[in-house]
Amino acid sequence: METVGQKIRAKRESMGLLLRQVASYLNIDQAILSKIERNERKTNKDIILKLAEVLEFDKEDLLVQFISEKIAYEIANEDCADKVLKAAEQKVKYLKSNLVKI
Repeated sequence: METVGQKIRAKRESMGLLLRQVASYLNIDQAILSKIERNERKTNKDIILKLAEVLEFDKEDLLVQFISEKIAYEIANEDCADKVLKAAEQKVKYLKSNLVKI
């Protein structure tokens, strides 16, 4: 399964864009973007949304991949990871149905 960083790099390269070009658009150092692509540095939602724009990804799809990867890394080493995901899904449904703002 391809990581968000790998997807970003592959898309950037397929578009013929240099690291420095995309980093400039994001207003970050190209070394930081390189680390994001190699999964050596975590990023944030704002950068992901800007990357989706410049690299012509569907914003929601890239955001879903980013957030799910973040969650997966957080719980991957837990024996009860599957149960955690099921409980989280139930809580999200409850919060949405009760219009609870978090």
